[in-house]
Amino acid sequence: MQTKLADFIKGTPEGEEAEAILRACVHCGFCTATCPTYQVLGDELDGPRGRIYLIKQVLEGAAPTEKTQQHLDRCLTCLNCESTCPSGVRYGRLIDIGRRVVEERVPRPAAERAKRALLKQGLTRKWLFSPAYKLGQTVAPLLSAGLQDKLIRNAPAGAWPRRSHARKMLLLDGCVQPAMAPNINAATARVLDALGVELMLVPQAGCCGAVRYHMNDQAGGLDDARRNIDAWWPQVQQAECILTTASGCGLMVKEYGELLRHDSAYASKAKRISEMARDLSEVLPEFTERLADAMRGKLAGHVAWHPPCTLQHGQRIRGKVEDLLRAVGVEVVLCVESHLCCGSAGTYSVLQPELSRELRDRKVQHLEATGAPAIVSANIGCISHLQSGTRLPVTHWIELIDRALSL
Repeated sequence: MQTKLADFIKGTPEGEEAEAILRACVHCGFCTATCPTYQVLGDELDGPRGRIYLIKQVLEGAAPTEKTQQHLDRCLTCLNCESTCPSGVRYGRLIDIGRRVVEERVPRPAAERAKRALLKQGLTRKWLFSPAYKLGQTVAPLLSAGLQDKLIRNAPAGAWPRRSHARKMLLLDGCVQPAMAPNINAATARVLDALGVELMLVPQAGCCGAVRYHMNDQAGGLDDARRNIDAWWPQVQQAECILTTASGCGLMVKEYGELLRHDSAYASKAKRISEMARDLSEVLPEFTERLADAMRGKLAGHVAWHPPCTLQHGQRIRGKVEDLLRAVGVEVVLCVESHLCCGSAGTYSVLQPELSRELRDRKVQHLEATGAPAIVSANIGCISHLQSGTRLPVTHWIELIDRALSL
């Protein structure tokens, strides 16, 4: 794709990156076949190829409009198109660049600005979100149906192991997960403790930065990344890895090195942190035989596995969870269209509720059609979003293993 960037971005690091991405696109349209919003809306401008054209026009100097912004806002950033693209177009990076440029040129209505500010401030601060979430659960009948959908019934965390082990891993606690599903990290700690690994929490670490970054506050998102790097750095030498139990957070941490590569003060540290980042599904396969021996006969039946987009398309991790669960005695089934997004996508379910619910209902229908009595996933956003649309229990896959080990 031939481009001629406007002066405002020409020669900048973002401009050079965007130009390289645009030039890689050959207009083939394979991406439209796997784009969830194109499947629902049928509009070329609500598919990756159309959005690429819109971004190209803006970067070449065309004035963006509210309609331009709307089409970019509707993108889930699920990265399914990147998995499909035969030319390796880095669409995710391009839409981040395009959204930021459009955000600077198209003022949003006051109510929308207020909603986005509340999400950026409220979701990313655990000390704000946790009490607000508990209050919401208390007064749930008084809330709108949309807000009630966000209040899932969470299992209590249970005991965090106290033993010390020679093998240690850092854990990203997260910002919303400790309140919404406190058992996920506690279950992870118990399973790894049984395998001789100690999980370490660093209280100074917080939100991974994805919420701000993907809501066009890229500077704020990078500040979150720097804070986490500073918090983890003193522990880097004694930790094997930085473990993440939410695939959306894991993807963001794995991108720190790239996103901060032009920051002279943080580039090398960010690269090291990204190299250390591991999704839980990348760590546990080492222990498959031990887990299978310990859990023999304790797990039966089958579950429907929902692979989050941030795991299968973002981190490009496929098959590991399924293989591990099958090895310990669980029959795992994938639903029709398992590659498509469930509609959660971070704050998307709040900012684009109609589209999000339509995608959720489509996904839930396919998951329920498997006949499985339960659904497991690997990202808190997907878990809470799917749970709001089904009576089947939706949990993190590590919770299955934790329950079996406790029997």
